[in-house]
Parts: sequence; C-alpha cells; structure tokens
Amino acid sequence: MELLEFLKENGLKIIDQELDVNLEIPHIAYVEVKRKDSGPILFTNPIDRRLDKKYDYPVLMNIFANFDITTKILGRHPDAIAAEIEELLHMKPPQGWREKIDMLTKLFKLKNVFPKRLSSKGACQEMEVDSLHDLPILKTWPQDGGKFITTGQVYTKDLESGVQNVGMYRLQVYDDMRLGMHWQIHKDGAHFFHKYKKAGKKMPVTVAIGGNPLYIWCGQAPLPPNVFELLLYGFIRNENPRLVQSLTNDIYIPHDVDFVIEGYVDPNDLEIEGPFGDHTGYYTLPEPFPVMEVTKITSKKDPIFTATVVGKPPLEDKYMGWGTERIFLPLLKTTASDLIDYHMPENGVFHNLILAKMEARYPAHAKQFMHAFWGVGQMSFVKHAIFVDKDAPELTDYEAFTRHVLDRLSPDRILISEGVVDHLDHASPKQFEGGKLGIDATGDEVREGVQEPLSDEELLAKLRQIDEDIIEIKQYEKSSKNPIVLVRYAKKRSVQELFDKLDPLSKHMKLFVVVNEKEDLDNPYMLVWRVTNTIDAKRDVRLEPFIMVDGTDKNPKIDKNVREWPPEVVCDEKTLKDLMRRGVLDIDEEFIKRFGLL
Repeated sequence: MELLEFLKENGLKIIDQELDVNLEIPHIAYVEVKRKDSGPILFTNPIDRRLDKKYDYPVLMNIFANFDITTKILGRHPDAIAAEIEELLHMKPPQGWREKIDMLTKLFKLKNVFPKRLSSKGACQEMEVDSLHDLPILKTWPQDGGKFITTGQVYTKDLESGVQNVGMYRLQVYDDMRLGMHWQIHKDGAHFFHKYKKAGKKMPVTVAIGGNPLYIWCGQAPLPPNVFELLLYGFIRNENPRLVQSLTNDIYIPHDVDFVIEGYVDPNDLEIEGPFGDHTGYYTLPEPFPVMEVTKITSKKDPIFTATVVGKPPLEDKYMGWGTERIFLPLLKTTASDLIDYHMPENGVFHNLILAKMEARYPAHAKQFMHAFWGVGQMSFVKHAIFVDKDAPELTDYEAFTRHVLDRLSPDRILISEGVVDHLDHASPKQFEGGKLGIDATGDEVREGVQEPLSDEELLAKLRQIDEDIIEIKQYEKSSKNPIVLVRYAKKRSVQELFDKLDPLSKHMKLFVVVNEKEDLDNPYMLVWRVTNTIDAKRDVRLEPFIMVDGTDKNPKIDKNVREWPPEVVCDEKTLKDLMRRGVLDIDEEFIKRFGLL
C-alpha cells in the first residue's frame, strides 16, 4: 500500500493552505503531535515568503504520531517482535523431528534479513533535482542557525570492513550544494569519519529522505557497532530490503525512498553548525562539524518531503522511542540477565531518565546493575536510573511507581557516580563527561518518614524566613515516607547558598527540589522534563542533612562548574499567535502553558 493511502486510513490531516517552511509548518506539527488525538499531517503548499518561493513538493510530518500508527508501521506490536528476538537468542537444539522442522522454518526466514543489492536504478533515481534550495527544508525554531533536514537517513560505509551504516543525523543547509553533518561522537558515522580522516581520504555519504517509514525508525535503532541497521528492517518485515547503488559514489540506499542526496565529506573541511533547537528542549550551541559536499540530488516521481520537529516533549520520538524500548529489551537482558523490564519516559528525554524493574537477588544488586547499564552501548549515556524489584507497580503507572520509590528512598540508597554523557547534554560541567545518579528502590520501605510534617503554608513561612526569594512551594505525595518539596525560586544567587542554610528544617523535609521562578508547580510532567535536563548529579545533588536537588537553569556568573548555558526552546510568539488568529491552530492559553510553548 502506498504511504499516503496508509496514512489516510490512519488519520492523515491534509492542509492545503500556503504555509511557510520557516517556523509556520514546524510550529503546526509541534502543536499537533502534543494532542491526545495526534495524527500525521501533509502540507500540500509549502512556501518560503522570504525568498518568494513556492515548492513543488509537499511536506509530510508526524508520521509516528501515536502508538497505533507506530505499531502498524512496525507491522505488529513491538512486544511481539521482541518475543521473536528473545526466542532466537535462547534457541535450543531440537529434540525431535517436529522441533527440527520448526527450527528450520525459523532459520529459513532469516534469509530475508539481509539486504538485496539490485543492479538497476531505483525509483528514487528517476528524476534530477538541481539544488538543495528546491527542497522544502524547514527552519524549525527562531534561533536555529538555518534550515535543517531532520529525517535524513545518512548512509555511510566503514573504510576497512565495507559494512554500511544508516543513522539519523540532522543536516544544516549551508548553500545550494553543501550540508553540515552533525555526527555526535558516539555515533557510527563519526567513527567511520575518523578512519577516513586518518587515511587522508574523502568519505562517501548518501542521504535518503522518505520511503518506507520503517527506514526512518531503523536509522535511530541502537544496534551494536558494525551492524547495518537495515538488517532490522528485513527481520521486522520478513523481506529483504532492496538497495540500489548511488549514482556518484558506492553507497547503497533503499530503492524506493523519495529523495537521494549524494556526496562526500572531506575530513579536513569543518564549519560551524547550529545553533539548533533540539529534542532536549534546549538549543544545542554552535560547534564545528564536517561538511558534506553534494554531488547529485535525485528523486522518485511525485516525491514527498518528510520532516520531523524536535523540542519539548511529547513529540514523535515518544512513539518511536516506545518501539525501540520494547524491541530492544531482549538484547539488553543479555548484559543484565536479571532485568525484567525497563522504560524511558519521554519527558525524561530518554537519555536523562530510565526506570527499570529487576529480580534483586542480593544486597547492592541494583547498584551493580547501575554500573552495568552505564557501561552498555547507548545506555552509557543515561544520566539518572531508578531500579525497583519485581513486585513494584508497572513502570508506566507513574503515580503508583513514584509512591513506591519515595517509600524506599534514603541517601544511602542513592549512588552518585560520573561517566560519559550525551553530546547534547548541556548540564554537565565538561562536555561529554558528567554526573550519574542511581536510586536503589528494590528493598523494603524505609522506617522513618518526615519527623514533623507541615502544611505547605507553614513550611513556606519557615523557608521564607531563611530566604525571601522563595516564591511558592508544593508538597507531592505527603503521605509517603519522602514527600517531595518542590520550590519555585527567584534565583539571584547560587542555590547551593540556600542549601547551606536548610539544616534547621531537616525535621520537616527529606526531599527538597528547587526549580525556576517561571515553573508551574502543578505540572509534574514538565517539571520532570526540567529537572532531569538541568541537573548534574555530582554538582547539583546533596545527600546531607537530607536530599536536596538544584533543578534550576544554571548561570555561569553565579553557579560554579557550569559551561555556557543554552537558551530554552520556545515557539516564536508572533508566528504562533498568527496561526491561531488565522484558524490554522486551535489551541488556548492553557495548552500553551501546559507544554511550555512560549
């Protein structure tokens, strides 16, 4: 079935009104994916008012708009795919003829995993495109450094083994035939790049856009190094991915993608890339990255340009990440055999927070798990991990899970360490290296709760006697052993100075979290996003005389051990209000506030 027909059957919204690729189209997609009934959107008339340009190609966004459509793209529930992987990992020698036939059937299916290289041209090479400027590439955020390709499947090849890789990297448009290649240090593309650089050779690169949405999902799958991600396509679809060779280099790409951008990267050619409003909800700051020189652009007939938008949650990555999380559980269990389940909430921006359920067999077993997680592939970039025992509530039942953890929380059950952090993490004192925090909530409930609980009003009065810049407080889970005291603070000095004064209130509090003055204390979803984003555990968490967390944005002028702090991603107010006035967006001030749009 053609992609558009599939999407029409699954809630595709078609907007025929002329809309600008600069801010307007991405702002609409950003809002729509946050709705409970979110669906994919096709913009049939993209324009660029600044350039007085109308584009020939429609823009498709929010393909992974909900759980149902993601399941259909995968072909079945991701847990079913995970079960197949687990069965292969634990395959035993057959005992009888029936088991032998069953095993042969399963092994025979694996022949469809491997990509098939075609000798002919692909549908994606039927038409030629003159320039990158002919593509309706989006500028998503007001402070972005330019227009960015956001769903580019970047195909590369290892210089030594010849193994191909596909990754999802953003690509900044510099001019009509040059792109900035945002390879993060831990990605396979970057590893390949350094081999070419060492050998003094130019690196062939081909970027594919569109085609089967499963190609996009495979591009972000956390497979081990030197494993071509399209093997996963073959396994899930039970059909060989069909590839054709690029016309100006030896990279192979799927035959049925919509656009193909071919070229090479000169290892000696770096250019400033960014800033870019990223999936952390903050801008990543300008930094030198390799440049892709484009040698050819082709497309299929009547192509569709796909794009995504990143920023504050929830976004498409909520649903893409859900599929990844479920499918990769069996592989994660191979390095942590007592793992039962795990979950990465989207408002923890995936690498900032992981919840895990395990079979705790002996003291400190959870802390052993923490070290294992922080040493495994992309799990090594996780900043905060919470472990519970097998009898804990479901990991996605956030209220019950939170209460369960708070009843088992104490300073001696918290492990603060340090290690590698994601390239996009801005909170760590050093780039790529920062604090880690793990909570062992696998044991029994702690015996003591707060010695002398106070109402919010009483506690606020006592806190304001210490620091008048405390504006508001709210206590969550008051009946638990560790109520969370959330504090809205007009920050004029380091929060550490406030912490120094709190010892006299230790009988009234056990868990104290400070956030920015602008935060809404009645919005726990966005508070989790803020706090997990802004803390470095070694710098911002104290365990004595009770647990204290500085969840504020940092300021290098008043906070110690802080790098340049990036701006927060917010919509352009003029653009957003204009779309509302024109009736393109139907949202109210409550929606804007709930998701921090402005």
